Amino acid sequence: MEKKFASKPGLEIIIPTGLLLALICVVMLTNPVSLSGLVIVGLLVLFLVYLFINTSYTIKDETLYVKCGFLYNAQISIKSITKITETTNILSSPATSIHRLEIVYNKFDSVQISPKDKDGFIQTIQMMNPSVEVARRKNKNN
Repeated sequence: MEKKFASKPGLEIIIPTGLLLALICVVMLTNPVSLSGLVIVGLLVLFLVYLFINTSYTIKDETLYVKCGFLYNAQISIKSITKITETTNILSSPATSIHRLEIVYNKFDSVQISPKDKDGFIQTIQMMNPSVEVARRKNKNN
């Protein structure tokens, strides 16, 4: 069985980043700057789009594969997962939204991800490892 979960694109990340990049472009266009500055901003935009498109979570053969472009690739044994917690932690992670799931595995390891279908993701993990503890947030605004 292989099941792929897309990362949820979060407006809370997209809007501030887009506004910041737009502001940088406006400043660069209204002041004498070299073309290289705009090229760098353009490349940064393309890189961010690439990361949003290439962030996913795949469950295959009792392994969770977490992929965020070429920057982050992890393989986690589903049997090693002990807890899944809903969180809005903004720490850097392979997630494209702040509405995340923290996956605790092994003894002290964890990763935060943002699958678009959180319920389906959790159900799939629990089918393969029924001992996983799930901690849901009381206020569901995601």
